[in-house]
Amino acid sequence: MTAFFQLVRWRNLAIVFLTQFIIWYCVALPVQTTGAGHIFLQPYAFLLLTFSTICIAAAGYIINDYFDVEIDAVNKPDKMIIGRLVSRRTAILWHSALNIAGVLAAAILCRRIGHYYPLALQLGCTILLWLYSTRYKRRFMEGNIVVSLLTALTIIALVLYEPALYAYAGFDFFIVTKQSVFPNPFWVIMTYAYFAFMLNWIREIVKDMEDFRGDAAQGCDTMPIRWGLHRSARFVLLLGIITLIPLALAAYTLLHSTKMYFGIYIIAALIFPLMAVLFYLPRHTHTRHYAWVSRLLKIIMLLGIIALLVYHF
Repeated sequence: MTAFFQLVRWRNLAIVFLTQFIIWYCVALPVQTTGAGHIFLQPYAFLLLTFSTICIAAAGYIINDYFDVEIDAVNKPDKMIIGRLVSRRTAILWHSALNIAGVLAAAILCRRIGHYYPLALQLGCTILLWLYSTRYKRRFMEGNIVVSLLTALTIIALVLYEPALYAYAGFDFFIVTKQSVFPNPFWVIMTYAYFAFMLNWIREIVKDMEDFRGDAAQGCDTMPIRWGLHRSARFVLLLGIITLIPLALAAYTLLHSTKMYFGIYIIAALIFPLMAVLFYLPRHTHTRHYAWVSRLLKIIMLLGIIALLVYHF
């Protein structure tokens, strides 16, 4: 079982669960206190949704490693699971079982909601994960965008499976009631999805820079191979600036409001670390350097998740 948990990247799955739980607890659940009506994603329904998400994500990690055996033999031979600890046949059986479990859990939720169109999200993700592993991962830019979109969709799933949020799907960024003014929960979730997309896009490029040699040996067409490491680093800098501008505007607004402490958190935990990444990334071009940057980006993503707890409490 140790090999199974390593194969499905249990730490990454824990982050997926933590992300969905915090957004559910801090954004979705409080909606029932605003007069929007009964919340569908009560604990049982939420756990079923996150079970579906985790199963499909785990299946994606397995199929990714399944088709990356030759590349991993060059990039990280000591960390290989498939072909060393788990047979290819066992891996594909696990992949199929997890996908089936994930789609069935989502189907149960859709039946309780009363319509089945949210099920297209899980079905679409299983297809995208397969296409990513077999085709898009080795293509210029497409693979990075696909995996970043898949990460954002784990957050958007909470919107699709919570009918109470449908009423907020407009262009009002703040909801005004007689008692209070509060951020539109729909846009809070979509904003988090945006930052998840951007930070994952940046990290995927950095990971391609880390795997530059193995990918080149296998004839892949990733951004670092086509553009080179230095030009790819400049593109990451551009994406980082696009990500930083909304963060800086939000922090500035919060520093001049009653939420000043939250603005300070955004500056200390998100803006400064991301600026450090953008400054440090072009300084070196060896594998260990890019691995360190990739880990730092993962920490920033985790701090971004925790930011919602800071705001809520």
